Amino acid sequence: MQHKRSAPTAAMCSQFRPSNRLGMVHAAGTTSITVAGLVLSQSALGWLPGQLLLAVAFVQWFIVLHECGHETLFRSARMNSAVGRLASFFSLIPYRCWKRVHGSHHRWTGWQDLDPTTASLVPRPLGRLERGFINVSWRFWIPVFSILYRVGNYWNLLRLRKLYGHGKEWRQMVYSELLLLLAYLLTLYIVGPWRLLGMAGAGMLLSLIIEDPLLLSQHTHIPQQVSGGRKVRAFGAFEQETFTRSLRFPVWVSRLLLFNFDAHELHHMYPFVPGYHLRQIDYTGTNEVDWWTWLKTVKHIRAEHFLFKNQNDSGIRI
Repeated sequence: MQHKRSAPTAAMCSQFRPSNRLGMVHAAGTTSITVAGLVLSQSALGWLPGQLLLAVAFVQWFIVLHECGHETLFRSARMNSAVGRLASFFSLIPYRCWKRVHGSHHRWTGWQDLDPTTASLVPRPLGRLERGFINVSWRFWIPVFSILYRVGNYWNLLRLRKLYGHGKEWRQMVYSELLLLLAYLLTLYIVGPWRLLGMAGAGMLLSLIIEDPLLLSQHTHIPQQVSGGRKVRAFGAFEQETFTRSLRFPVWVSRLLLFNFDAHELHHMYPFVPGYHLRQIDYTGTNEVDWWTWLKTVKHIRAEHFLFKNQNDSGIRI
């Protein structure tokens, strides 16, 4: 019998550290794609390729935000903070809110009701309208999930106050939201709403359509624990592999377009390793699956079952 290779220890991966040079390469590349997309979108002939480039850029800005939130894009904390705030503008997510909530996600991965990003998917009775809404959206690629992910986790100040209290940290999140809203209002005023919609609207919509399955692939339909209000121990980084899924894209897509964001099991096991180094770790996650195999399978599952059940309930193991 062939045994699966053991995962390297964290100490064995200590050489994979952030690099200001590589961080700048990735940030500059994403900026260049954004600028090229905006320039092309100014002409009739260039509009479609421009929107396609912007869709790629907006997905990459979300990944850049993710890296900066972990302080793994750059070695410099100031550079992570500055570029992270720029990425938050294009990602539609306030930076301080992202950093705090995503930190809680990594702490509580595996406990579905304690992880703020999965708590809304704890199994519960669904009304007819809710079932119809999510099933239709999932079937016809309407990107409500990536939108609700943003609104529910990073813009809902009442929920953030409930999660983190009414202290300095919460006030910083309020300021982060207000500053980002101000930036959007200034952009609308300077560019104009209809021109901005023509320049970037289709690209943003396409990026959200791409992000829907990409985000849902990471933990959805995998059996999770539910604390039910009990005081429980958080799972360690290596233990979180069980509750996480990776997608396997072609190498050029993973490295050049997604910055290895698809290697999600490795990310949870080694959260200190920059995304651009993840695939250098000599280990394949237990739940890694070909992206097309996974997508074809889950698109044949009703959203109410895919989101609110797991593979033990459905019998569908991907």
